[in-house]
Amino acid sequence: MTPDLMLLDHPARGVARITFNRPEKRNAMSREARRQLLQRFAELERGPSVIVITGSGPAFCAGVDLKELNATDGSPLDDPFPWIAVQEVIRTCPAIVIAAVNGYALGGGVTLINSADLAIADEQAQIGMPEVGFGLYPGLAGPSTQLRLAPKRSAWMVLTGDRISGLTAADWGLVNAATTADRLQDETLALASRIAAYDPETLRWCKRALWQVPMHLSDWTAALEYGESVDTQIRARTDAVSQGLENFSAGGRSASQGADAGRHGSD
Repeated sequence: MTPDLMLLDHPARGVARITFNRPEKRNAMSREARRQLLQRFAELERGPSVIVITGSGPAFCAGVDLKELNATDGSPLDDPFPWIAVQEVIRTCPAIVIAAVNGYALGGGVTLINSADLAIADEQAQIGMPEVGFGLYPGLAGPSTQLRLAPKRSAWMVLTGDRISGLTAADWGLVNAATTADRLQDETLALASRIAAYDPETLRWCKRALWQVPMHLSDWTAALEYGESVDTQIRARTDAVSQGLENFSAGGRSASQGADAGRHGSD
């Protein structure tokens, strides 16, 4: 019987959680683990508004399983479940993906952090790219980090192979926040539940916009015009906008009770 390497539960309304379940291997992503992760995302494609990814045991993810990779020719062309395909599924899935980074996040674990829309880390998490020590450039973790961080900080991670803590990762902006290990899951689920309270169609279009600007659109005018077009698409697909404005006009609050934005205005 094939072991369940990707545990799935639904800890809150509108929230699903995928837990990597190879603790004895620091949740290194074998071919079977990658297949099961892709399967889980396919199962959740039109379900929850938020998906949390996290690891069991002492690690979030130690990257692609190097022992398995070394036993083959290591060519991604022969891999039916390539690691880059996993990242594209996470990046393009309709749900907001939040990484709860517990323990070690190495190589491909960093790639997962970068592919997720948001991330919260254990303060003592160990995050790094060891590939330079193997004579390699971190093929996915490197460029995804270079797109996420300031140049000198991404260069430090690529060229030294040093690990940074969850606290440093939060300071650098690699993750959104850091917390204690015993609070990690609770704080991640609280964030996930708060986001899941918003209109699902609005969340889907916000996610699209966050990956478009500035990844693909960096011209100021083009980016603003794109932003207007996103709002047009949202209004055409859901009545959440009119309901939200009516609620605000009546002195109410948003679905997540976040009135701060309304008090300070809008665009």
